[in-house]
Amino acid sequence: MAIAKRLAAEFIGTALLLSIGGGAGIAAQRLAGGDAAMALLVSALVGATGLAVLVLTFGNISGGLFNPVLTLSEAWRGNLRIDYVAPYIVAQVAGAVAGMAAVHGMYGLDLMTAPHGGRTGTSQWLGESVATFGLLCVFIGCGRARPAAAPFAVSAYVMAACWYSSSPAFMNPAMTLARAIGEAGALRLADAPAFVLAQLAGAGAATAIFIWLHGTSRGPVRT
Repeated sequence: MAIAKRLAAEFIGTALLLSIGGGAGIAAQRLAGGDAAMALLVSALVGATGLAVLVLTFGNISGGLFNPVLTLSEAWRGNLRIDYVAPYIVAQVAGAVAGMAAVHGMYGLDLMTAPHGGRTGTSQWLGESVATFGLLCVFIGCGRARPAAAPFAVSAYVMAACWYSSSPAFMNPAMTLARAIGEAGALRLADAPAFVLAQLAGAGAATAIFIWLHGTSRGPVRT
């Protein structure tokens, strides 16, 4: 598959992922009548369902990664060409920002207003690292043992992480950066780097463990 088509799939898929997740979060908060648990349940369910659908839609083109830590893991394990890594990540970050811009437009929110919610501290970073570690375990393990079930397993794990983690459970550097932009943002831009580092640490640990368990590659490198 041509690199341009791969990048288009990653850009569109990531943009739709952020549109679904961000839009569902706003709609759930507005419709739940102040019930925070119901809002979280609805937004997590919609976001996880959207993720599964998008992976099934774009997976045969680009792998349906939509996440820089998954991109890095695939390259480290020999499943993605090294020279594809930087373009993939750029497409994912750009797609995430475009998706959040679309959410702001749909709901009439100010894209230039900085988020006010502060999320920082050891408990938040540990929660994000553990959640990302689990995501990579499911992604790699199911992707190797039961590839047909992997989109559904990853999506189910994402929904679970939204509930068990002490952090927002972004588990995605592109999403983290995009969610630090505009009135609908979930964290301040100054807090984003620590979350990204926590995500990289969790993803790196999981990838290293599965390389030890299974070796570097589960199949031919995508070209």
